[in-house]
Amino acid sequence: MTGTDVRLQPRRKGLTRTQKRGLSRGAQYVLFVAAVVAFALTADWGRLKNQFAQWDIAKQMFPDVITMALKNTVLYTLSGFAVGLALGMLIALMRLSSVGPYRWVAGIYIEIFRGLPALLIFIFIGVAVPLAFPGTEIVGGTYGKVALALGLVAAAYMAETIRAGIQAVPKGQLEAARSLGFSPARAMISIVIPQAFRIILPPLTNELVLLFKDSSLVLFLGVTLEERELSKYGRDLASQTANSTPILVAGLCYLLVTIPLGFVVRRMEAKAQEAVK
Repeated sequence: MTGTDVRLQPRRKGLTRTQKRGLSRGAQYVLFVAAVVAFALTADWGRLKNQFAQWDIAKQMFPDVITMALKNTVLYTLSGFAVGLALGMLIALMRLSSVGPYRWVAGIYIEIFRGLPALLIFIFIGVAVPLAFPGTEIVGGTYGKVALALGLVAAAYMAETIRAGIQAVPKGQLEAARSLGFSPARAMISIVIPQAFRIILPPLTNELVLLFKDSSLVLFLGVTLEERELSKYGRDLASQTANSTPILVAGLCYLLVTIPLGFVVRRMEAKAQEAVK
C-alpha cells in the first residue's frame, strides 16, 4: 500500500460532544442507582421502623399536632413575617434615603442582624429585654416576643430584597409620575413600590419558608404547653415516649407547609421569567 493510499483512508472519528454528554449522564444515573440500592440493602429497616415509625405513638399526636402545634407555628411565622415586612420596608427606604444618618443607621442594622444567629436574637428578646427594662411586658406575650424576634431577623434580609426591587424599577417610572404632578413620596408609594413588590415576590416567599423553620427557636423563650410549636411539641413527646416517631411526624407537618410554598415560589419565578421574555 502506497503513502497516497494511506492518506486517502478515512480517519476514525471519536465520540461527539453529544455522545460524551450522554455517557456522562448515564454514568451519573448508574452511580445514583447504585448508591440507593446500597443504602436500601445495608440499612436496618427494622430498627428504623421501631424508632421512627410507631403508628400507635403517631396516632396519639392527633389532633393536637395540627390544631395546636402546627397552628402555633403558622401564627408565629405570619406574625414574624408581618413585623419583618413592615420593618424591612422602613429600613429599605432609609437605605435609599438621601439623608446620610438614615443610610448609616440602616446599614448598621442590616449588617448586625444579618450577622447574628437567630438564636441569639431570641435569647436577647427573652432574657436581655426583661433585665434591661424590669416590669416591661411585650404586647402579645409569647406571640409578641416571637413576632418581634423573627421580625428583627427577617427585616434585615427583607430590607435588602426590597431595596433591590425598588432599584430594579426603571427610573423612567418615577420621572413620569413626577411629571404628572406626583410628590416624591406619593410616586414612591403609588408607582414604584407596587412594581417592586411584583419583582421581589418570589424571594419574599422564600423568606416566609425560612421563617417557618426558624419559628422552632421559640422554645428558648419558655413557652407553656398550649404555646408549643411543632419542634417543641415533637421533642416533648419523643422524651415522654422514648421514641423518635413524634419528631418524624412533626417534620412531616413542616413539609405540609413548605412543599406547597416551594411550589408557589417556583411558579412565580417561572411567570416572572416569562414576563421578562
